Amino acid sequence: YMHITDTKEKRWIQKRIETCQGIPDIDNDNKRWLLTMLTAAEGIEKFLHTKYVGQKRFSLEGGESLIPILDDLIQHGGARGIEEIVIGMAHRGRLNVLTNILGKPPSEIFREFEGNNKPSNSQMSSGDVKYHMGFSTDVDTPGGIVHVALGFNPSHLEIINPVIEGSVRARQHRRGDHIGDKVLPILIHGDAAFAGQGVVMETLNLSQARGFSTGGTVHIVINNQIGFTTSNPLDARSTNNCTDVAKMVQAPIFHVNGDDPEAVLFATRMAFDYRQEFHRDIIIDLICYRRHGHNEADEPAVTQPEMYKKIRRHTPTRALYAEKLISQGTITPEESKEMVEDYRSSLEQGRVVSRPVLCGLKSMFSVNWKVYRNIAWDHPTDTGYDRKELTELALKMLDIPEDVELHARVQKIMQDRRKMAMGDQLIDWGFAENLAYATLIKEGYPIRLSGQDSGRGTFFHRHAVLHNQATGNPYIPLQNLFEGQADFVVIDSLLSEEAVLGFEYGYATAEPNALTLWEAQFGDFANGAQVVIDQFITSGGAKWGLHCGLVMLLPHGYEGQGPEHSSARPERYLQLCAEQNIQVCMPTTPAQVYHMLRRQMIRKYRHPLIVMTPKSLLRHKLATSTLESLSEGGFATVMDEIDEINPDEVERLVICSGKVYYDLLEARRSRGMKEVAILRMEQLYPFPRHDLANIVGRYPNARTMIWCQEEPQNQGAWDQIKHKLFAVINSEWNLYFVGRPTAAAPAVGSSKEHINEQETLVDDALNANINQTMNRRLLR
Repeated sequence: YMHITDTKEKRWIQKRIETCQGIPDIDNDNKRWLLTMLTAAEGIEKFLHTKYVGQKRFSLEGGESLIPILDDLIQHGGARGIEEIVIGMAHRGRLNVLTNILGKPPSEIFREFEGNNKPSNSQMSSGDVKYHMGFSTDVDTPGGIVHVALGFNPSHLEIINPVIEGSVRARQHRRGDHIGDKVLPILIHGDAAFAGQGVVMETLNLSQARGFSTGGTVHIVINNQIGFTTSNPLDARSTNNCTDVAKMVQAPIFHVNGDDPEAVLFATRMAFDYRQEFHRDIIIDLICYRRHGHNEADEPAVTQPEMYKKIRRHTPTRALYAEKLISQGTITPEESKEMVEDYRSSLEQGRVVSRPVLCGLKSMFSVNWKVYRNIAWDHPTDTGYDRKELTELALKMLDIPEDVELHARVQKIMQDRRKMAMGDQLIDWGFAENLAYATLIKEGYPIRLSGQDSGRGTFFHRHAVLHNQATGNPYIPLQNLFEGQADFVVIDSLLSEEAVLGFEYGYATAEPNALTLWEAQFGDFANGAQVVIDQFITSGGAKWGLHCGLVMLLPHGYEGQGPEHSSARPERYLQLCAEQNIQVCMPTTPAQVYHMLRRQMIRKYRHPLIVMTPKSLLRHKLATSTLESLSEGGFATVMDEIDEINPDEVERLVICSGKVYYDLLEARRSRGMKEVAILRMEQLYPFPRHDLANIVGRYPNARTMIWCQEEPQNQGAWDQIKHKLFAVINSEWNLYFVGRPTAAAPAVGSSKEHINEQETLVDDALNANINQTMNRRLLR
């Protein structure tokens, strides 16, 4: 704790430890309770070990003191006003926690071991292994009922950390708990993972940031002094202790012997009370061991012979403590034996063995997820908005107080937006986006937008936050529309993709009634959060039945800025598409992004929305919309030809997505071509086959379809949608690809070479100059 600079915090810790001289005063009732908890922790492991020999369960044996820690945090926390606890943990001890803390019926766990369990949710097409599953329950405490939830967790261990924090933040917001007195996050780590995985540091860095703080997290490190097979600290980290990374946020670290349950209880109480007093993170480093291998089919002595000689001779924690209580006269040997027998008898009968859990409770803070189930992606949705009210909202948003001195460039943007609101100027992308937020706020939907430059916008387009040039203070128009409005929160986040995207995913899974958006600085940078995308965003529904309406805004477009500032990698998202798990859109007009964002909330279809947003189109002379197109209509999954071209004279259809459309349009107009129609795929998944087929049917004499994209042939949408294009046309048609040749990097570094490539692909698409080395007639 001496790394803490705040004197008040240090003296608080000193007083708690020195007044009892480090020897906690535990009464007999608490001693019996500790032994009961240890009996349960050990009992479930021994039962499973004998009943399901050799099956993986990631045993807690050696770290059984985790169970009294969690039980006390719930009970002591409930007595101190905590109403909800959200726990995140990886595999080790998970089944133990489910059984002994959350009250999951042992009979359900046994069915999972036997492979006879059925998914509890129809959305769970794949399901998941038993030691990844989450659970929630309500527990009675001296202070009232505490809702306890354990988050679902994939094998990427610590990636659950920011997801839990986001979920907690949403729950706190729902309860009006702005300090963090009512909702408590608990994160349980392994020692090797805590020291080794960067998302731990990123999540710690979120802990005191204004847009992400949850009032302090209780971290418990199950320090069994080994990773998978790496036990030498020289190989596992570069610090003395695995918990030293927490010093970066000046969190106190309480190292406690797992074989001393009374010391564990003392440390737990002190950790919780510190969190409630200072609303900062706190670490309990539970020094213990791992009795078996990484899993129960592993043989740890192969790589740690000396360590496991000691472990196999070592008396288990429960036996050590029982002997201590017997020697003190607190219990008799018969009572100790009876505890073990009673627990095993309960397991054999499949009874709940935790503290009594309360069933059928309906809290005013719970979410009714049933209304979001079984909603089709193409469910009819009216996203229009009354023209008069839209103008009023726009003008209200532009009503900037006189004492807010704007930068000259921003002042000009606000003046232009006033013209747009009055219908005297076409609407650009940034204003349409802000209007979408304003209308949703008016309809009662809160908005949460985060990203590294989200307030102003990386490309100087959004200006949702205005910075007073005289004082430096921010002014946020969308927070000042009318009295009692829904919240609008916009956060310039820390320079993190993985933790921040994980946080926003967690927030969205806990709050379906708010529009939650995360924006990458450049779409290319989202690959820094690929674990979140793979393990949660695209597969969370299939594995765990979780709904999530998170929006990812990924700037995308080839403009000569090199390999790392061109592609948001649409191919990666499309490759992950199945079972209508996510939506992938590439809107090309301000009206389209307006209706797309409104559709995401108004339609009760809560699946992630991946948006390839533009860069140059933010100010492109053709990428504009009328005020009428915002107040009327809706999001078009496919956009037809917009010029006056006779469909009967069209010989070729060029289909594309994104910015390349405007390059094609301008080139065709300059050449006066009437035999080519250009269509836009605005939604790439779920694939709008019916909408596309209707538009293609308008061109009776066309027999050639060309898919044109800016990305190389092995990237972009082509490989993921060509078979879907075939399903729209008949056997008389030819389907061709036009784009950049296959490449290892997304784009070239030379701006001159980029321009040459772009001009070539546009020319090839319009004139059907099909490069036979790249392209041949595709066979069905």
